[in-house]
Order: sequence, then structure tokens, then C-alpha cells
Amino acid sequence: MAFIYNVTFDAREPRRLGRFWSEVTGYAVTDERDDFVRLRAPDGRGVRHILFFRVDDPTPGKNRTHVDLASRDADEEIPRLVALGATLVDAGSPQAPTWREGNGARWVAMRDPEGNEFCLG
Repeated sequence: MAFIYNVTFDAREPRRLGRFWSEVTGYAVTDERDDFVRLRAPDGRGVRHILFFRVDDPTPGKNRTHVDLASRDADEEIPRLVALGATLVDAGSPQAPTWREGNGARWVAMRDPEGNEFCLG
């Protein structure tokens, strides 16, 4: 059986994107260069690392894979993420976001500073 060890992002600016995701998740920046950034999980559970590799030609189109984040209070978390550089995918504002629902779940779709979509529920 395999398990997910790293999640990897292509990035135009790995340092900027790595710092954004570090602030979002609490993962520590453990390796940082112009072409690569590694974040490490604070507790060693789940995904161990988030990696960011510089690419000059990002893949166009919609993300087929994205990160789902959970928060004890998503209504408070959304404005914090926007202040860090995230944007809302759907109409709305950080104070009144557009919630999506399906399969018994509720979430807000967002983008990181380089346009990668993620969800917060």
C-alpha cells in the first residue's frame, strides 16, 4: 500500500507561493531557493511535505487536482486567506462568500496567488 508523502506545485515564483502556503497551513519552510521551496508538516502526520518547483511555462487550463482545506471556523479563515493573497473563485466577498454544496459538504472555492484552485470547508 502507498501513502501520499508530498504534494507538489509547479510555480512561477516558488518562494512567494511557498510562503503563502506556509502561512495558510502552518507548515514550516525547511528549504528555500529561487527554484525550489520545501514545507514540512508541523506534526509529521498526513502529507509530510508541500513542494514548489519553478517552471517557466505553467500548465494552462483548469486544475484537475486541488487541495481541500478544513477549518474549525471557515467564516473567519476566508478573510485571513484573502489577506495573505488568496482570491475567491465565485462572486461574493470575504465577508459574504459564495458557498458551494454537494454530497453533504459545504465549501468555498478559492485561488492561491498563482491561480491554483483550492477549497475551504
